[in-house]
Amino acid sequence: MKIWRALQFSLMALILTGLLAACATTPPPSSTTGDAQGQVQATDVSQQPDVKGVDSGSISSQDVADHLAIKGLKRVHFDFDQFTLTNEARVVLKQNAAYLQANSGLKAVIEGHCDERGSDEYNLALGERRASAAKQYLVSLGVNGNRLSIISYGEEKALDAQSNEQAWAKNRRAEFKAIK
Repeated sequence: MKIWRALQFSLMALILTGLLAACATTPPPSSTTGDAQGQVQATDVSQQPDVKGVDSGSISSQDVADHLAIKGLKRVHFDFDQFTLTNEARVVLKQNAAYLQANSGLKAVIEGHCDERGSDEYNLALGERRASAAKQYLVSLGVNGNRLSIISYGEEKALDAQSNEQAWAKNRRAEFKAIK
């Protein structure tokens, strides 16, 4: 089990390294827009390009760059240093499960995110556990697990760059992006 986790972590680190290198030379996709408060608004799934070559267990760095937010799926937030689902998160995930069941052709990647506290390695692992917890709960609600993939970004994609509790609370989350 420890070897498998180490292998998963190494693979994620490799993917993130590729993403960071790509971000240095390529402008980010304009899949979301921010408002004055830094809130991210999702685009409509029907306007999203097809993402090819993605199965439920592996995601290439190009596929990750092509993901777009899904308007019908809401992000969930986590408590500090936790990956267990709060009651509020379970309510949101029930709504997300209903949306996924009503849109049976939709595949999604669940992104795990953390605040800036903790080492890069720790936050990548915590982000993975957060995404996995969200996926497992959706599967328990009847969503086919083959339609869901997970990835962790750790602290790399903050919604709010400030260093205070309010910003950190926004950044501790799992988000849903489309895979077609």
